[in-house]
Amino acid sequence: MSIKIIKNKCTGCGLCIKACPFGAISMQDKKAVIDIAKCTLCGACVQVCKFNAIEISRQQKKQQKGLEEYKGVWVFAEQRSGKISSVVFELLNKAQQLAKDLNTYVGAVLLGYNIKEKAGELIQRGAQKVFVTDMLQLKEYTAENYSNAIVKLIKKYKPEIFLAGATSCGRSLVSRIAVNLYAGLTADCTGLDIDPKEKILIQTRPAFGGNIMAQIVSPDNRPQMATVRHKVMQEAEIIPDARGEIIEENLTGEIIDNRVKFIKFIEEITSTVNLAEANIIVSGGRGLQGPENFKILKELAETLDAAIGASRAAVDSGWIPYSHQVGQTGRTVCPKVYFACGISGQIQHLVGMQSSKIIVAINKDPSAPIFKVANYGLVGDLFEIVPLLTKKFKEIRK
Repeated sequence: MSIKIIKNKCTGCGLCIKACPFGAISMQDKKAVIDIAKCTLCGACVQVCKFNAIEISRQQKKQQKGLEEYKGVWVFAEQRSGKISSVVFELLNKAQQLAKDLNTYVGAVLLGYNIKEKAGELIQRGAQKVFVTDMLQLKEYTAENYSNAIVKLIKKYKPEIFLAGATSCGRSLVSRIAVNLYAGLTADCTGLDIDPKEKILIQTRPAFGGNIMAQIVSPDNRPQMATVRHKVMQEAEIIPDARGEIIEENLTGEIIDNRVKFIKFIEEITSTVNLAEANIIVSGGRGLQGPENFKILKELAETLDAAIGASRAAVDSGWIPYSHQVGQTGRTVCPKVYFACGISGQIQHLVGMQSSKIIVAINKDPSAPIFKVANYGLVGDLFEIVPLLTKKFKEIRK
């Protein structure tokens, strides 16, 4: 798409300047001028122009040729120091479901140095083919080198779908791959499905601040690409006697970008709890009424060896640090038990915790949305219920 001002029609009335929400239009020599760097092609200026002096042109989509040649659902096997990230096992579980719907195979891409033995771990989790590139230059992750390697593999083997975790690594990698292949990419997905009629990937993600769930498709190019948020899907089960094919690809030094050099990986040191790995989480929301009341949740959490979570409302109010926030703009979690205390259950929060195995909701409002996803609901005053639960669990643990 592109936008232009038709100079002989523009009268310099200034209506477009007032209508533009991004400040992308200015006036020069009594004619409107558009700053392309700021313009988002929203069309607001076109609608207010009484003289049809602004025109947005839409280029006709061109479908990639030979789409039928693309087969397979691939997963990027992210690893650091030889340890495969748990989000990979979640993706392999989903990849098996997608591959079944498409009647194709599940593949995994494993890059690194001295990591071939890890291919068996991926096969036990459902990968039928593991594409391994073992090079000293790939020992440490750099987005440029890894993306160059994967682009070569995709061009050779032509997978239909390529998935990666929405981690810092996955986000930096997959965007580069998509640009090089002219492929569509949807980031931070919370759901993946196959359209039964068209046989294309439906990618679901929160949009407009989590107020709606958007479904996105990439019908005209391959592979269809997506990054998926951690802990929104269940991990694939381990099948010890699973069998699969290991395909070793010895790529040349052409994939190495000499402009980039790995110096050192500095691991973040933090004192905050790792919500993503917690088995039990006790979360509080606006119903706590103030920061001092988080102490009753902390007592319950200490009794259960649990982590403390919070809704966005509690964080925005300054009651608890952002590192505890669960939801679309915070952490995505999947604990065995999730206690939602004084949390109404807006979609932004549900996106981050609805895949928990057991959800216990405590809220005085019986019509609160949180009860629609809860396994157990307690309608009442959390200031009475939570201390009683703490007392009971302490008795059980003695």
